Amino acid sequence: MTTFTLFLLAALIVGASKGGLASAAALAVPILSIWMDPLEAAGVLLPIFLISDVVGLWLYRRDFSARNVLLLIPAGLVGVILATFLAPYISRSVAELATGLVGLFYCAQAAVRRLRGRTEAAPFRPARGAVWGVLTGITSFISHTGAPPFQSFVLPQKLPKLQYAGTSTLVFAAINLFKLPAYSAVGLFGSLHLPTLLAMAAVAAGGAVLGRRLAQWLPEAVFMLVIQGLLLVVSVYLVAKALGVML
Repeated sequence: MTTFTLFLLAALIVGASKGGLASAAALAVPILSIWMDPLEAAGVLLPIFLISDVVGLWLYRRDFSARNVLLLIPAGLVGVILATFLAPYISRSVAELATGLVGLFYCAQAAVRRLRGRTEAAPFRPARGAVWGVLTGITSFISHTGAPPFQSFVLPQKLPKLQYAGTSTLVFAAINLFKLPAYSAVGLFGSLHLPTLLAMAAVAAGGAVLGRRLAQWLPEAVFMLVIQGLLLVVSVYLVAKALGVML
């Protein structure tokens, strides 16, 4: 698979995540991190996330949980600010390890939920949500993998599928906008190449529409199993690679 193909695949995944398949976004940075620095990969993908956010906001302009959005967006901003000060001190191996561990955490969390088979909705707890919101901002800044902490708080509430997708879209659209000046300040846009960026943007826009259709028609369990399986493989690779350098 060529480098350009990997860029387009990552863009398609980002677009699909903004169309409603939110967990898919956790796979984008790990794919590019196989051959480039995870923080650089995050910088390359941020414009694609922002373009996809515009499409996602239009698709889900009527479907979202207002109380979750009002709580998680400010908390996410705090997380982005904290991560901005930490980023210059994070080595490539540490970033790879963090990216892989976030992916493994997500896979483990999904497996536990499946084994427990819980069906009751958890209550909305603002204090707990504030903590998970800050962690969402931090992990989203490092590798665009804010889904695990976000889902730890929102998924147990058992929101309707489209309302959950819309809440995710609004929260991460705001967090991605917060990251724009921060990424620029720490120099994460140096790897951008305009022709590649334009091609990725077109693929991501189409992916957002595709993601909306899949969110409506594809059984969520089937899609999630595929994404989680791929994410598990990539995350294990990144953790092993980072530990090989650090140990």
